[in-house]
Amino acid sequence: MSDGDWYFCTADGSVRQGKESRGLDRLGPYPDEATARNALEIVKARNASADEQDRDWNR
Repeated sequence: MSDGDWYFCTADGSVRQGKESRGLDRLGPYPDEATARNALEIVKARNASADEQDRDWNR
């Protein structure tokens, strides 16, 4: 993990380089600022995929 990693702070919606926010409030690391800005969309897509996998498993 490098100091150049980017994170999305769920507490205030900011994007920060480095581990400036609490671990519980941090999404990431992401390789760049633009990707970190899309963290909530990435999480939403991953959750939708996991939900679909769960539905398939239960069928």
